[in-house]
Amino acid sequence: MRFFGVGFVIIAAVLWGVTGGLAGILMERGWNPLVISFYRGAVGFVCLFLWFLIHPKRYAQGDCKKTILWSILAGVGVVGNFSFYFISISESGVAVASTLMYTAPVFVFMISFVFFNERATLFKIMAILVVMGGISMLTNIYAVGLSNLDFVGITTGLLSGLSYALFIISFKYACSNGRAPFLLSIAFATFTILVFPFIDQKEAFSALYSSDVVWFILLGIMGAGLSFFLYIQGLKYTSSSAASIVAMVEPVTASLFGVVVLGEVLSLIQAVGAGVILVTITWLSVRSGD
Repeated sequence: MRFFGVGFVIIAAVLWGVTGGLAGILMERGWNPLVISFYRGAVGFVCLFLWFLIHPKRYAQGDCKKTILWSILAGVGVVGNFSFYFISISESGVAVASTLMYTAPVFVFMISFVFFNERATLFKIMAILVVMGGISMLTNIYAVGLSNLDFVGITTGLLSGLSYALFIISFKYACSNGRAPFLLSIAFATFTILVFPFIDQKEAFSALYSSDVVWFILLGIMGAGLSFFLYIQGLKYTSSSAASIVAMVEPVTASLFGVVVLGEVLSLIQAVGAGVILVTITWLSVRSGD
């Protein structure tokens, strides 16, 4: 079952990568990134809440109070991840922001080791280091000079990674007290409530009547509803640190989406970086299935 757990996480990460490509298309069409993020969470919430209403007894189980608290904390983590990531992009660029956000496995490893007694192994440490190296190559951070680095951009990028770690760990421990639709309904309700006051609300309402509404709906279904459901299913059968490393297939998928759909071109170093990530994740997946 651990092997299937890793498989669910990989599929979720692939969907997140595709979602990043869809968000890129919407940004090119002039939509604000925060509005796009809002619809990603809001549509996911509607889908999962409807599913929960159809089978309420089936999905609400265990310690309900603890489930709600962990799920709310996961929603806060998603808000922080999205928000700090966009701020970091605006201050330091995509390469720096992406690399810093994907420090999440380091935070997950540290938090799990200190607070949740997860065993630290040399293999996990090496996997984190190798994946981080591959991401650095894939995102071209090596080409960014020190003079172009910004304190606010670096700080918010690290906070984005920490927030990513927060929702990974929160969902992991929420899983023991409830099932995916119930957990995600609470988490995305939290996300929607917290983000709505900060978006351009006029633009958000106009999206409902635009020709791009189908893209927004698809973004929410793939990027929140289906992907997070699969991710939580995967977390039931694998450790938080392993799941956080495996989920790093997301930037590879986003890059391949850019190449195949948007006509972008990867340099040799970027291609090698993608290969390093995929090989490491494959190795980790095989080890998890032993």
